[in-house]
Amino acid sequence: MDRRRKIIGYIVALLAALAQVVTQAAAPVTAAPALLGLGGSASIFRGQAFDTCQAPPLTTLSAWAASEYRAVGVYYSGRARACPRQTYLSARWLSGARDLGWKVLPIFVGSQSPCVRAASKKGYPIGDDPYDQGWDEGMDAVHDASALGILQHSALYLDMEAYNDKNDDCADTTLTFIRSWSAAVRDKGYLPGFYSSAESGVRHLERARRAGMDDLPEAVWFARWKTSPNTAKEPSLSSTAWAPHRRIHQYAGNVTETYGGRKLTIDRNLVDAPVAVID
Repeated sequence: MDRRRKIIGYIVALLAALAQVVTQAAAPVTAAPALLGLGGSASIFRGQAFDTCQAPPLTTLSAWAASEYRAVGVYYSGRARACPRQTYLSARWLSGARDLGWKVLPIFVGSQSPCVRAASKKGYPIGDDPYDQGWDEGMDAVHDASALGILQHSALYLDMEAYNDKNDDCADTTLTFIRSWSAAVRDKGYLPGFYSSAESGVRHLERARRAGMDDLPEAVWFARWKTSPNTAKEPSLSSTAWAPHRRIHQYAGNVTETYGGRKLTIDRNLVDAPVAVID
């Protein structure tokens, strides 16, 4: 009997040790302040994430603990959001998501490029003064994030849907808006991020980086679907651009998954980038 108890004890101890190793391997890391150019730490998450138009109820996030996802993209502000009325999103929702172990990617869908490709976004163009408009919307992004309990050193991601980056006038207007938005967000102690198609907005941003332009976003979230998830080998980006810990790859879109009896239509993402710091 004593020998049997010892064996059981060894097994329990081994399982506990394995659980600790797995937990440590899956845990996000914190970047050094110098990495992202601000005077405080940024929370970096590495792993699978999903984004969906409407922030799901916390009961769904709890059920989705059975999935491989550990971060969720939230469309928290911006005049061009497809789902402007967020039924569940609030400061309490964000702290609840945090307490359930989820990381959050805040997404701001503001004014769109004058040469945006999506018909649903053509009604929200950047106007004749892209610098001032970008700055004002950057301030809006910070204000709305702060009101939800998203703290400084959080990443806020500007969603700029695919546009014709080969149209020089339109591309210049769009880039001026992006840089001004980024400068405003950075000025308030947040990390400006940028989401777009790998074959338009992200490619355009890389050209600007190579040209030595300043006030560019700190992290890039590139959409390239129907390919294997990989943050390091995006063809539109130099291998050293936005590295390390500054990239997200959206590799699939509009897919339906169910966990714990809760169904969502989502986009799939692989993340190695900063996320929100929740109050």
